[in-house]
Amino acid sequence: MAAGMYLEHYLDSIENLPFELQRNFNLMRDLDQRTEDLKGQIDSLAKEYTANARTLSSEQKLSILRQIQQSYSKCKEFGDDKVQLAMQTYEMVDKHIRRLDTDLARFEADLKEKQIESTDYDSTSSKGKKAGDSRQKEKKAAKTRSKVKSSDEDGSPKSAQKKVKLLQPGEFNSPSSNFGNVHPSDVLDMPVDPNEPTYCLCHQVSYGEMIGCDNTDCSIEWFHFACVGLTTKPRGKWYCPRCSQDRKRK
Repeated sequence: MAAGMYLEHYLDSIENLPFELQRNFNLMRDLDQRTEDLKGQIDSLAKEYTANARTLSSEQKLSILRQIQQSYSKCKEFGDDKVQLAMQTYEMVDKHIRRLDTDLARFEADLKEKQIESTDYDSTSSKGKKAGDSRQKEKKAAKTRSKVKSSDEDGSPKSAQKKVKLLQPGEFNSPSSNFGNVHPSDVLDMPVDPNEPTYCLCHQVSYGEMIGCDNTDCSIEWFHFACVGLTTKPRGKWYCPRCSQDRKRK
């Protein structure tokens, strides 16, 4: 695939990314504002409780405490929603980064394959030219042998005294050339950010297709397909090998 095609496909895939990021950031900003409003209500209720603690009845005190507790619960819900949005935003960007790494690896492999094909073509052309020169030399040797034979059959004294060294066909053979089969390397040296987080059982950075463990307490969370023996995304919930063993023990 040409470089222009790789670039065009990648740009098409990230066309909606800015809008999706802006939507998530607006949602997180809205959650922040709602949380700040609730914190203001909690401060007001707390001041009211402490200022009138002696004059308030037990029911009034209990009512204020319940309002404070409910406001704190709402703040916690908003915080959890914000964390989920942040994780979703990160995964959204990371998915496109992984695709870019994959496209770059494929593009580099295509370039190496084209270079190898070009080298093989030049070597084949050179070998064909050497073979043609060898055939020309063999034809000249055959003509020389034919002339010598005709001279011997004439029986002339001069020709009888002449000594002609017949060249063997093997003396005109051109040196053989061995061409090894060269294959493009499957391992590509891709630059890796030293600050990029690592995942999976192999403790490597994210690349290619990955799958997340459905155990919310999983210490690793994300795994490469090849490391856990997957080729396609399984249906339903999926647990990593470690979490699967822990579930069996329970």
